[in-house]
Amino acid sequence: MKPAGESCRLYKSNEPPVDQQKDRRSISRRILSALIMKRYLLLALFVSAAFCASDYDEFEEGEVLTTQKPGTEINVRGNRPVPKGREDTVRLQPAPPPISGSSYRARPTTPPRGRQMVQKAVIPDEGGCVHASEEMGLLCPNGCELKTNFLKQEKNIRTSIDQLKTDVNGLSMTSDNIYKYVDGLTNVVRERQKLTSDNNNVIDEYTNEVDEQHAFVKGNMDTTIPSSIRLLRGVLENLRSKIQRLEQTLIAQRDYCQKPCTVSCNIPVVSGKECEDIYRKGGRTSEMYLIQPDSFFAPYKVYCDMEAREGGWTVIQNRQDGSVDFGRRWDAYRDGFGNIALDGKKGVCDSPGEFWLGNNRISQLTKMGPTEVLFEMQDWSGNTVSAHYKQFTIQNEATNYMVAIAGYDGTAGNALLEGAQQLFGINRTMTIHNGMMFSTSDRDNDKWDPGDPTKQCSKEDGGGWWYNRCHSANPNGRYYWGGEYTKVMAKHGTDDGVVWMNWKGSWYSLKAINMKIRPFFSS
Repeated sequence: MKPAGESCRLYKSNEPPVDQQKDRRSISRRILSALIMKRYLLLALFVSAAFCASDYDEFEEGEVLTTQKPGTEINVRGNRPVPKGREDTVRLQPAPPPISGSSYRARPTTPPRGRQMVQKAVIPDEGGCVHASEEMGLLCPNGCELKTNFLKQEKNIRTSIDQLKTDVNGLSMTSDNIYKYVDGLTNVVRERQKLTSDNNNVIDEYTNEVDEQHAFVKGNMDTTIPSSIRLLRGVLENLRSKIQRLEQTLIAQRDYCQKPCTVSCNIPVVSGKECEDIYRKGGRTSEMYLIQPDSFFAPYKVYCDMEAREGGWTVIQNRQDGSVDFGRRWDAYRDGFGNIALDGKKGVCDSPGEFWLGNNRISQLTKMGPTEVLFEMQDWSGNTVSAHYKQFTIQNEATNYMVAIAGYDGTAGNALLEGAQQLFGINRTMTIHNGMMFSTSDRDNDKWDPGDPTKQCSKEDGGGWWYNRCHSANPNGRYYWGGEYTKVMAKHGTDDGVVWMNWKGSWYSLKAINMKIRPFFSS
């Protein structure tokens, strides 16, 4: 076995040396052999002592153990007695000399491999037998019987020794397995320790991060959030006061609207077939009038512009403040909607409201004769432009109010005839409005995949108009305050504002735009 210190060093190493294992096994075998030999020797000594004591106790000192008659002596070398008186007469015959010399050479001795030849000590024969270990000398004659008994018991003892050797080998193998198991456990413990160290490092990192987050949150809870709450409370109080004012306004409007709305302004006595006829009859102020294009139909109210370009214009569309929703259906655009005019606090309706005159009335007015149309526009900075077309005709409902336009002049850009100037090729052609039919959200007459309900210009662009695929001008689109708007603000992500692309592009909604017509005459 190895010393304790050496054994500890062996367990600490990852792989025990092979020489150390062999030395350990060899030392174990030697120790076992020495123990067995020691037991043999002790047993032999005890048995020999027992026999010798029994032999000498039976006879007294001086007695001769013999079965012969008295007077005769027994020689230890033989059993024949020598007659008295003839001791001196006995003479031994000399023996012939032995043959000397040798006919063979001595046999060579080859010591076993790995061992040195040990010279065997020659022990003189003294009538006894040798010990189990020759170095201990001879046994007395009685010890020979003990040797014989030992030889008889050798078979059983050898069996026990072989069993002991087997057990020792088994213990050696078990020790090796235990060593390997312990070594494996050491590696597992080492890996677990490394894993524990790594986990501790990760825990430390997360702990530091949590501490930082905690400090950040605590700082916000102590400073930022209270200040934000105070700010939000101020905003909430402001909104509450605004809501209260709106509620008061709604209550006032509800009380006001309980009675039917009536026109409180006076309508001028002069009237005609259209505003140009009224102008020629003496009407010179811009306000609301009654016209009757056909004597078979009842007269109706219109707003006449008697100032722009020598007057006589019948306003058919007006956008100025977003007070009227233009996302209407087919019937509404056919019959007209909105407020024709408002009381300007002078007793007359001299301010136009937001309205669409109606496709039936517009078609009737343009089919009375050659008609021109004027578009006037204003952006949110107060800048104004116009687009004038010398020929403008709207067909009846049987043709879905198809439009025909010609003869452009102005400063806004020829969007209706040439399309959007920012586009090219077929993309620009798809924005021309001349020759198109009127479309609403419930009546799809545009050129964008007709019959496909998912591809309707009127639904995406917010109003009724003469759409192609889709537009370069959109006077009846959604009203956006401030001008510029984005796809995120648009309902369908399209340019659905009050747009004239050749002036402000697709993503700028105009502040005001109106359409007015009058009979065309050469100046």
